[in-house]
Amino acid sequence: MRKVIYLLSIVMIFFKTSATASYEKKFYDFSMESITGETINFKDYKNKVILVVNTASYCGFTKQYDQLQELWDLYKEKNLIVLGVPSNSFNQEKNNNADIKEFCEVNFNINFPLTALTEVKGKNAHELFKWAKENHGKSAEPKWNFHKILINKEGKVQDTFASFTKPTSKKIIKAIENIL
Repeated sequence: MRKVIYLLSIVMIFFKTSATASYEKKFYDFSMESITGETINFKDYKNKVILVVNTASYCGFTKQYDQLQELWDLYKEKNLIVLGVPSNSFNQEKNNNADIKEFCEVNFNINFPLTALTEVKGKNAHELFKWAKENHGKSAEPKWNFHKILINKEGKVQDTFASFTKPTSKKIIKAIENIL
């Protein structure tokens, strides 16, 4: 019986998908470069809910930009920040910030904050994405473009959503409204 319990414990540890959240840092301890070159200091987002989405111009999910803008328009006055993080981690993004910015503005009329082109997974990932994975587990690491990480007002990962979950889905809307 002890062997069975021991083996089950080992198996459970091996398949554990979420990390133990120590949160030595919080979302507000980070910053990123904006698409226009200024620093986005996340301290400015304190006491707000943030939806971080890694984006790409040449992805099958690129049409989600419309729904991200819709979320921004609906909830920005209620302290939701939609933060687009253009990334070429999956080889589907333009090569420079100016082209990305123009694409987003011309094709989707985006006016929510966008960061500079940023790596979101692997050893070269921005520290924010390493932090999210460390504190929330594998579900926080983008598996593809338009992966969504919801940050609560305390600066911690509240939830994550796969690329195929649309920004205005009932699941995401409910999660946002529950913490606004």
